[in-house]
Amino acid sequence: MQKPLANKQILLGVTGGIAAYKGADLVRRLREAGAEVQVAMTHAATTFVTPLTFQAVSDNLVHTEVNPEASMGHINLARWADFILIAPATADFIARLAHGLANDLLSTICLASDRCIAVVPAMNLIMWENAATQDNCSLLTNRGIKIWGPGFGSQACGEIGAGRMLENSKLCSLVIEQLSASPGNLNGLKVLLTAGPTHEALDPVRFISNQSTGKMGFAVAKAAVEAGAQVILVSGPVILKPPPGIEYIKVESAVDMYDAVMARVHWVDIFIATAAVADYRASTLSQQKIKKTHEKMTLELVRNPDILAEVAALRSHKPFSVGFSAETHDLLHYAEDKRRRKNLDMIAANRVGTTGSGFGSEQNELHVLWEGGAQLLPLTDKVLLGRQLIRLIAERYQFFKTS
Repeated sequence: MQKPLANKQILLGVTGGIAAYKGADLVRRLREAGAEVQVAMTHAATTFVTPLTFQAVSDNLVHTEVNPEASMGHINLARWADFILIAPATADFIARLAHGLANDLLSTICLASDRCIAVVPAMNLIMWENAATQDNCSLLTNRGIKIWGPGFGSQACGEIGAGRMLENSKLCSLVIEQLSASPGNLNGLKVLLTAGPTHEALDPVRFISNQSTGKMGFAVAKAAVEAGAQVILVSGPVILKPPPGIEYIKVESAVDMYDAVMARVHWVDIFIATAAVADYRASTLSQQKIKKTHEKMTLELVRNPDILAEVAALRSHKPFSVGFSAETHDLLHYAEDKRRRKNLDMIAANRVGTTGSGFGSEQNELHVLWEGGAQLLPLTDKVLLGRQLIRLIAERYQFFKTS
């Protein structure tokens, strides 16, 4: 039997409306479609249906409170989920989500997630038609949160109109459609990435390099694997463990990285250059340690090959090419100039030389540019940022292939 949600992880949020009783059947249907389901309930929801009911049908513990003993439990749930479905969603919860409140577990999970969220309204028809509710739904829609429903029909209060929670069969179909059409889907595609710094030797013990640690590149590689891609990661010297499920090539210098990339780039679909490749290397390499014999020392440097520019200039089987631009000032100006000069399909610009983001940090912020468009990916954990970037790359790649 085909299971369209096989290997998908869905977090079902249940809020305090009478339609909460439908949640148990919804969990059953999602599991029958192959999904693993975890349930997070608001306190009000537990007055309609007990957590034990959802535990029985989901075969997972039900989450109801922010647990101070579980370190970053809400973050873990937010990262675990491939998709978050809030059904039923009351007017109160929609309002809190629209205004960014995080005063219970479910709202905190939503605020901490970068995954797709769908809200399924269920309330009295007058509450649904109220301008405040409509404004709140517009806020959510503008942020990319989906509003599914409501349906039309008889309500618990005896009135007839819009406000019913969509039927579970319809919700299951919408979830399957959403996850099948996910913009983060790279199934069947080959992705080549570069990451980390390069070391340009001066003698057997010294080299020229930069402060890149490879964390951003490794996060993007991990996200590409999660999205279903076959990934090759070419990395300069780092102390990171490569993500599972990839082909990993370790290199030292810019020339080494160039050789590794050019030997593989002709059969990949997407090239993502996150590496901070040294622009120059010493014109001559001393075979012995250079001694401190003079007050001043002059080094002659020569240009390294421009890996990204050469890949983007390929005439036969040019991959969709994504560059990175690390800048200390005039971020967007220099990034756009680099994108145009090198004929890149996309470029992700990040500011370096400041504390809290960029090289060596656990967080980063990216300004992503392409011809005719741009998107800011705000400051967040590099793992989450890598997933956001991969989803955007996948979306632009599909546009690129069909245009």
